[in-house]
Amino acid sequence: MFRRPAVLNSLKHYCNMTTNIQYEVIIIGSGQSGTPMAAAFAKAGQKTALIEREHIGGSCINEGCTPTKTLIASGRIAYLVRKGLDYGVHTSEHEPDVNVAVVDMLKVRQRKRDIVASFRGSSETKLREAGVDVLTGEATFVDEKTLKYKDSGGNVRTVQGQKIFINVGARPAPPRLEGIGLLDQKAVLDSTSIQELDEVPGHLVVIGGGYVGVEFAQLFRRLGAQVTIIQRGKQLLPHEDEEIAHLLRNIFQEDGLTVHLNSDPVRIAPSPSGFTLDFHANNGDRTVEGTHILFATGRIPNTDRLKPEAANIDTDKKGFIVTNEYLETSSPSIFAIGDVKGPPAFTHISYDDFRILRSNMLSSSPTRLSIKDRIVPYVVFTDPQLAHVGLHEQEARVKFPNKRIQTAKMPMAYVARALETDESRGMMKAVVDGDTGLILGFSCLGIEGGEIMSIVEIAMIGDVPYQKLRDAVLAHPTLAESLNNVWGFLE
Repeated sequence: MFRRPAVLNSLKHYCNMTTNIQYEVIIIGSGQSGTPMAAAFAKAGQKTALIEREHIGGSCINEGCTPTKTLIASGRIAYLVRKGLDYGVHTSEHEPDVNVAVVDMLKVRQRKRDIVASFRGSSETKLREAGVDVLTGEATFVDEKTLKYKDSGGNVRTVQGQKIFINVGARPAPPRLEGIGLLDQKAVLDSTSIQELDEVPGHLVVIGGGYVGVEFAQLFRRLGAQVTIIQRGKQLLPHEDEEIAHLLRNIFQEDGLTVHLNSDPVRIAPSPSGFTLDFHANNGDRTVEGTHILFATGRIPNTDRLKPEAANIDTDKKGFIVTNEYLETSSPSIFAIGDVKGPPAFTHISYDDFRILRSNMLSSSPTRLSIKDRIVPYVVFTDPQLAHVGLHEQEARVKFPNKRIQTAKMPMAYVARALETDESRGMMKAVVDGDTGLILGFSCLGIEGGEIMSIVEIAMIGDVPYQKLRDAVLAHPTLAESLNNVWGFLE
């Protein structure tokens, strides 16, 4: 057999490798911190490259916030159509006692795709207008200053950067369950693939009751699917206040979702209608039949593809990159931003990482910013929304054992605006320092809970005691007005 001479193999390899292109700044990944970071450095006159494996915009625009909240909006419309009779509104002159929501899943999906495409295009335009070299390929470290990637033509290219920022994010954890490989893989879903369904599942089984699991579970129930949640822990949303998590479960059950807590999936097997899933529960072994199964059991960092060890970058046991409070890694001039450095994995935290580094590297301010002790807000886009900022009650009691911790709990049924809109499910709970009046934490499970929470967050940022909100003149009837009243329940 003819063998290609070694010198020709070497020549072919050389032709497919470009010589190093030198940059002052290289950003790996175009997420919610990487994209504005690249633009900021380029506008500051530094030669900047951004290497992106797949889509400009990162997970938020392409698989996370933008598409999921677009889908959830469709689910809410379906929900309101069915509730029309409660408001004295019906959709048919011939059947005034029946409101039927007909869901066109292809239209729902196309609306989502269109909005994602518009966001993605806008991000890419801003990068190019700023003068960023946008390079397409999956980056891998060669050493502390050098990266290689394979372009669309299959050529391996290398680049070098004086400063490198890692924004590669995370992806859904792969399913681990006995028998899963025997199923039709179109029925095995993660948080990305479920958004591309072209029909509503007959019975969606959701493994995991965290933030991702509950949002998709309620969405597909509203679109018409039967839905069962299998949650390992004792409550949905294990990091949330126990009372609020219990109330969310009650709301889900009111809306027809089945929730199994303290339950572990054991095995799955194909069946004529889809599959049967066996799981352990507190009251014994159980079986559920379904057509589709969503694994919402966490995310893993994309560092395995990056080979950080080649650049002497430390990672933790899960693969997340370890940083200090200034987002510096163990390797000089290499920084990690966004989800790749571990929780809290929120888009607004990723963007704040960018804000901190931009200030530290590009501004003339003598103050060096850090991520230490920043206030972290978030919203779970169930309906009603579950929003939180600061500390939960138990966290406050552990962190401040010598403080006089007080809590205030008020049902949303005490809020006039919520009653007027027939959206009174839920509650709010505040945690305060009883001696200073400063607000330590706040949760709202209620209509537009995120907007109510944001008002409280602003008070926390400004060290405004709760008495100022209690005594403020807030317009009536608004949801914000509830912040006059909740403090009356302090104990």
